[in-house]
Amino acid sequence: MSERWARAMLTAYRWTGAAAYPLIGGYVAWRASKGKEEHARRRERYGFAGYPRPSGPLIWTHAASVGETNAVVPLIEEILSLDINVVLTTGTVTSAKVASERLGDRVLHQYVPLDLGPAIKRFLDHWAPDLAIIAESEIWPVTILELGMRRVPQVLVNGRLSDRSFRSWKKRAYLAEALFENLAHVVAQSDLDAERFRMLGARPVTVSGNLKVDAGPPAADEEALSDFRARLGNRQVWAAISTHEGEETVAADAHKLLRSRHPDLLTIIVPRHPERAPLLADQFAGAGLKVVRRSLGAPVEADTDILLGDTIGEMGLYLRLTEIAFVGRSLIGEGGQNPLEPAMLETAVLAGRNVQNFREAYQRLIDRGGARLVRDRDMLAGAVNFLLNNDRARHDMMAAGLAAVDEMRGALTLTMRALEPYIHPLALKARLEGGSGRGR
Repeated sequence: MSERWARAMLTAYRWTGAAAYPLIGGYVAWRASKGKEEHARRRERYGFAGYPRPSGPLIWTHAASVGETNAVVPLIEEILSLDINVVLTTGTVTSAKVASERLGDRVLHQYVPLDLGPAIKRFLDHWAPDLAIIAESEIWPVTILELGMRRVPQVLVNGRLSDRSFRSWKKRAYLAEALFENLAHVVAQSDLDAERFRMLGARPVTVSGNLKVDAGPPAADEEALSDFRARLGNRQVWAAISTHEGEETVAADAHKLLRSRHPDLLTIIVPRHPERAPLLADQFAGAGLKVVRRSLGAPVEADTDILLGDTIGEMGLYLRLTEIAFVGRSLIGEGGQNPLEPAMLETAVLAGRNVQNFREAYQRLIDRGGARLVRDRDMLAGAVNFLLNNDRARHDMMAAGLAAVDEMRGALTLTMRALEPYIHPLALKARLEGGSGRGR
């Protein structure tokens, strides 16, 4: 009964999406007006291709946003080395920029088509992928079912299920099983993620660790970094990164508490959503703090209190200016943000207690001594004050974080091993056909 119900629900979902398809244009246009879509490339969201399909084997890889895109870049580079074509889809303008910067024209980048029958069919009719590789937790019913009907193997890599997502799927276990049975393989980040996928009907499931560890630290513009370091001199610096609404105020309040003991202190605040920067700058100025917005190009002066990191793709710059970083969406909000990038750059990591989405990474860092969790603003200010005053403790945390990251490496090798049965025949075919010519 539950299986028939699941099929009926998924059929209804497909038909509802098909009926809504003609009405989606206004929504996509609105997103474009807000800068969330590239106006000139909106048709890609309806499955219209921006390039001809190259001859030879082709793998479709999907990564939703910046974090996932950075995570799969080394995996894509491995695939390209086998002369297999790759079409990479992402869902955001910022992730498209990352793809362009890191992979250039070695891949064919497209915006991911909407999970609606006409768009997905058009996309798959054109690209005819031999394999689909999906990153992390992108579960799109129409896409998965359409690939399944076409007998295209689908592998979920770096798979994870947050507490919230798992609870949601568990309530609809019959739907989860009807979808996950279409996956040829799930390569999960952790034992807990693997067990959750198995409980929801996925088979087979293996564990790789987190691909983000093998992706390496974010880069920084050397000229900009040198300029900042020259201007900062010996000033003490700490950062609050990937912050969500409310946490910027916490960081600014912590700065005011710390300033009495560290009068030359600079606080770097990098909001998760940089479009909020004008509002934040006004709030900080209203609280009597001198703010410099990175996007406006004004230099940091001796009396600057806060450097507001409202740019995209410069996390590597901000983290190289400090040895202490609070990672947001952990005091206010739920789930946390990725602590691996600061740890890779030998930064002592602080966070709130709501870090469920990165439980495994935080547990490794905490066990090693590279991260500490704080309860509130006062505890955050106290932890920053302690680390600023104690060079040995700070450097021990920095070294411990890097050691923990080194211990977590190896996910790329394990992921490629899981993908080998699907990729090897394509690599053989590419060699027999003389290679795709891309990625060389």
